[in-house]
Amino acid sequence: MNTSARKLAALGLLGAALVGCGGGAAETPPPKAKTAAADSPSPGPSAAAPGPKPARVPAAPPTMAPGPGGLTPVYSRRAKGTEKVVALTFDADMTADQGPRAARGERFDNPGLIATLRRLEVDATVFMTGRWAEEYPDQAKSIGGDPRFEIANHSYSHYAFASPCYGLPTVPPPDMASDVQRAFDAFRDAGAVNVVPYFRFPGGCYDDAALRALAPAGVTAVQWDVVSGDAFAKDADAVAEQVLDGVRPGSLVVMHCTRSAAPVTERAIRRIVPELRARGYRFVKVSELMSR
Repeated sequence: MNTSARKLAALGLLGAALVGCGGGAAETPPPKAKTAAADSPSPGPSAAAPGPKPARVPAAPPTMAPGPGGLTPVYSRRAKGTEKVVALTFDADMTADQGPRAARGERFDNPGLIATLRRLEVDATVFMTGRWAEEYPDQAKSIGGDPRFEIANHSYSHYAFASPCYGLPTVPPPDMASDVQRAFDAFRDAGAVNVVPYFRFPGGCYDDAALRALAPAGVTAVQWDVVSGDAFAKDADAVAEQVLDGVRPGSLVVMHCTRSAAPVTERAIRRIVPELRARGYRFVKVSELMSR
């Protein structure tokens, strides 16, 4: 692992090996009523009828150019400008071999957290593993169909892409790009729509060999500059204070959304969001942060 990876891994990410997210149906606002112009004159016979409006093509999410030697680029925060924007990101972790734990009732999702983000009108990016999407396909579809959210790739297996990494099994370099593609396939199979070409390394662990192996996947690796410390935390206020102390204009915060391994995150969000808004911050998805 290179020096930067060791620094990232030392920032309290032990829980990244085990943690995950979820949500119910999106709360779609009622359509706005069209205002009829009752007192407007009707067009005369010679007036041309308006043609159909062209379909709006959504802009492609921004990505970074490959680094030297074709290495996958790494993005961790918006480094320029003073606009008060912050991206909250939530890792929906589920490791490939955790199916038996899920079968015994352990929950790797957190619908309450997603519901709170919707209620508070917070845009966010969910870094999801393909295994998680297979376990909770309805929730993956709901999150990936809500314009307030976007789904990014957190690998299929949640195995490490560099070693050592918190005791996680390691993906062999020849299999890394296919592991990432398998996750994208799982999102598609679940019916998720808002999927972006971003990737987060499990545990935050990577090296140049991993960046080189992922080049064929065409993704931008996304890390963070603010660690929430929510993995396995029991004190929601401590998590909130760590985020509030760390956020700067352009920050990218890493959090988790699982009831079993990050149980206080939803409560922390209820404090973080209003306090940051009171400071003038606006919440954006990674794609918007990267485009600014």
